[in-house]
Order: sequence, then C-alpha cells, then structure tokens
Amino acid sequence: MKLILIAARAKNNVIGKENDLLWRLPADFKRFKSITSGHFILMGRKTFLSLGKPLPNRTHLVITRDSTFEVPEGHYTFQNFEEAFTFCNKLNLEELFIIGGGEIYKQTLPMADKLMLTEVEAELDGDTYFPEFDPKDWKITFEEYHPTDEKHRYAFRFVDYERKNSK
Repeated sequence: MKLILIAARAKNNVIGKENDLLWRLPADFKRFKSITSGHFILMGRKTFLSLGKPLPNRTHLVITRDSTFEVPEGHYTFQNFEEAFTFCNKLNLEELFIIGGGEIYKQTLPMADKLMLTEVEAELDGDTYFPEFDPKDWKITFEEYHPTDEKHRYAFRFVDYERKNSK
C-alpha cells in the first residue's frame, strides 16, 4: 500500500491555525477532491472535526486516543497507525491518503511514498506545521504554477514528490 501525504503549506511550513486553513484556494480544493475522491483518507480527530462532516465519496479513517469517539457508519476510528494500516492491508488498498493534521503528517512522513503538496507563496502565522523533509530524499514528478487572480489571493504551486529508493 502506498502512503501519500496530501497537504497545502506556506513557505514557512504553516498548514493551519486554530484548526482551520489560512487560505481559500478553489483550485487546491478542486485538486484535493479529484485526487482523494473514491479513496480512503486518514486523519487525526481534530482534522476530522474541522471538516464538519465526512467528505463525500471518501472513507474516513480517524486516529484518536478517545475510545468513545464515534464517526458515522462506513467510516472508522483507530487508536494508532498500526491498527489503521492493518485494516487497510486486509482490504488490499493500493493507496492511502494522509490528510492531516500536523502531528499525523509528522508521524507518517518517514513511511510516506509520495507527497502531493500545494506550496503557497506566502509566510503566514499559524500553529500547525507540515514537517520538514530533506529534498535530497525526494524527486519532483509533477509541478504546476498558479499565479494570484480574482479567486486566489496567494500564488501557489502544485508539487508532487516521490521518495527516491521507494520501498
């Protein structure tokens, strides 16, 4: 199973503040939806709560230490990554998308096969960060620049990385 981290980050690695995004980039939302639709997405409890409700056409896997935390039918909670990965492997999933938050990204980055990042051309104040990674360990497989416009306050790039010497 390939682990794919998908995130939008500012130049200073900020991904959010007070459990919310710091930007609204319609092209990024559209890309996220097209990439993750029909797939399993793994996240922490706070990220799940920030969504308000499960995203359509995706199966949500939520990591939480709260054994009483409930998700709607057809979605699942796990106490740790090992439980979630075992569940996914039993289903023979080809890909699992990791969608946050910061601590989830930090813990799964060492196992990730691919990063699908929206790199926002801004340095913003936040309290949640995407972890640092060594670019020497990754190769860029896709890159697309988007300038600012009437719908996008910040310029950004879609950049996909694959781990060199992947498992």
